[in-house]
Amino acid sequence: MNYPLVSTAWLEAHLQDEKLVLLDASMDTVIGKEPLIYDRLVCIPGARRFELERQFCDLQSSQIHALPTEAQFSLGIQALGIAPDSLVVIYDNQGIYSSPRAWWTFRVMGFDNVFVLNGGLPQWLAEGRKTVNEYQAVDETAKGNAVGHYRPQLVCDSAEVLRRLDDAGTAIFDARGAARFQGKAPEPRAGVRSGHIPHSHNLPFAEVLDGYRLRPVAELRRRFAELSGDDADAGKRCICSCGSGITACILILALEAAGYGHAVLYDGSWADWGSNHALPLETDQGE
Repeated sequence: MNYPLVSTAWLEAHLQDEKLVLLDASMDTVIGKEPLIYDRLVCIPGARRFELERQFCDLQSSQIHALPTEAQFSLGIQALGIAPDSLVVIYDNQGIYSSPRAWWTFRVMGFDNVFVLNGGLPQWLAEGRKTVNEYQAVDETAKGNAVGHYRPQLVCDSAEVLRRLDDAGTAIFDARGAARFQGKAPEPRAGVRSGHIPHSHNLPFAEVLDGYRLRPVAELRRRFAELSGDDADAGKRCICSCGSGITACILILALEAAGYGHAVLYDGSWADWGSNHALPLETDQGE
């Protein structure tokens, strides 16, 4: 399995590579951390805008931040000039926040030659690397011909999570903060109950980060093993959840980096589970 991130030094050295497509997947809305605010658009040279919240979400779905359809994804990446042999690198302006969601979207749609910039724009800026103030436009004649091929095994819904609650071969990780997981803090979305999926493990996404970058592999492996009681090579299926399917992908990125090869996104996440009163939940006081 390839390590799913590239360094800022690597990216700077390869910015002129013919096959490289650099995408900025920053989001307008940041939940679960104190966001970094910019007074103007700041881009890494050559970056193209990846509209995660609009163009690459299925806005017809009842779920918040639902993954795009296969056709929607294909049209979107073609407009960005992406071909089947492109090397895609994705970053965001918070460090590692929404870029893993964009990365996992590519992976779900059958595109494997995709990586996250470790540390994102904040790390790039901290190292004094060159920036520009506009995205690179894609000429109509330079449209790509890549096509998405949906991989259902990389995504699950509430029904599958419910079936696997007592499965010893499955670990469920929740990327929300501890107070929300424990049911001590209200959910930011109306009508969503407080608490967590029974038998799930709380791993706030900030805990897999060291500053703006992902923690070293050894630390990640140790943390996941502590929570799941299993070594990374054991083949345990790891379902990742969060508020609405965005920061869960940070845990998936960490799992992949740590060597777990069976990560799955619960795309509806707690916004879906918590709003369905037929589904069980737990809090730190019990059910």
